[in-house]
Amino acid sequence: MVQMVFFDKILNRLPEDAVAINYWDGTYKQYGEGQPKFTLKINKPLSTYKVAKDPVLELGEAYMDGVIDVEGDLTDVIKCVFENQNRLLSMPSGKLAKQVFFRVNKRSSWSSRKKDVQYHYDLGNDFFALWLDETMSYSCAYFNSPENTLEEAQLQKIDHILKKLQLRPGQTLLDIGSGWGWLIIRAAQQYQVKALGITLSEEQYQKTKERISELGLKELVDVQLVDYRELAAGNRTFDRVASVGMLEHVGKANLGQYMEAVRKFLKPGGLALIHSITHLTEGEPNNWIKKHIFPGGYVPSLREMVWLLPEHGLHLLDIESLRMHYAMTLDRWAEGFEKNYDRVRQERGERFARMWRLYLRSCAESFRTTGLDIHQILVSKGLNNSLPLTRQHLYHA
Repeated sequence: MVQMVFFDKILNRLPEDAVAINYWDGTYKQYGEGQPKFTLKINKPLSTYKVAKDPVLELGEAYMDGVIDVEGDLTDVIKCVFENQNRLLSMPSGKLAKQVFFRVNKRSSWSSRKKDVQYHYDLGNDFFALWLDETMSYSCAYFNSPENTLEEAQLQKIDHILKKLQLRPGQTLLDIGSGWGWLIIRAAQQYQVKALGITLSEEQYQKTKERISELGLKELVDVQLVDYRELAAGNRTFDRVASVGMLEHVGKANLGQYMEAVRKFLKPGGLALIHSITHLTEGEPNNWIKKHIFPGGYVPSLREMVWLLPEHGLHLLDIESLRMHYAMTLDRWAEGFEKNYDRVRQERGERFARMWRLYLRSCAESFRTTGLDIHQILVSKGLNNSLPLTRQHLYHA
């Protein structure tokens, strides 16, 4: 079992932060100088071996199970961990933990990918509606101002993407991983294009169908419950392709296959906007995220994505980082989740509620303090000499 000396070795390495712990036997210890920002209550011993082998997974599950409680702001705990992760990983036990970030995904089948996507996105539209905005956009928003509401910022994100794609009436648009459908709906409303969305989530598919019908857009907008690889096996092509928050679900082994699918979907000279979480270096998400939140997920590096483009005839036109936009988006989601925390706990259980609280808070902080980023990458299939010479079109109403 984890003894106090184990925590002594870890927490005595913190250079500045003051941390307090109430141990299971009633012992109280403070590490560092000054007033602690938070107190951890460890209600029973943990396995030293399991914590040393994979601290993120074991401590995350300990919080979910109520073995660890936090007196204070959970965000302060997460921030402390991220800011000191290099020191913590330099310990002998940390060397074991570091290995979990460098495993390679195996190529995923259509059925396994569908199962992974549905695990997360089919938790229920009622659940996501508690803390998302009215558009049900579940990806990084775009804040013209910190005072923007979440809905305003999400609509600004969609408009920003559609402007980058430079849509014209009568064109065709494919949205790979279309979520609850607001991008394809707004594209049809604003630009009179024919838009198709594809998803593997039954819940998203049904909600998108309802929205299309309610808005009278059946002539312009459609959604299919289909894997992008299955659609790419046909001969259908589009003037424009969007992919927002979907590449993270492809897996490392499938990145080249994904880029080839984008190439196949595009007409010559067509544009594609890929909006994805990225990291400075290659590596899988930690095992806690993979087990409980996004099974099968993989965060590519920016260099990994850019390196693949010429291999598939895709010309890089523009890259934009939205790192702080995603931190702000996650802050808004976490605030909305906290307002409905008691309801989530009553309907889905304490463990589920604590898991999602930890997920949203930790992701917000990771965009602020680690190498986690998010980029929008605009590419063309082959050369396109008819594009605007500047970005001015992005910032005019």
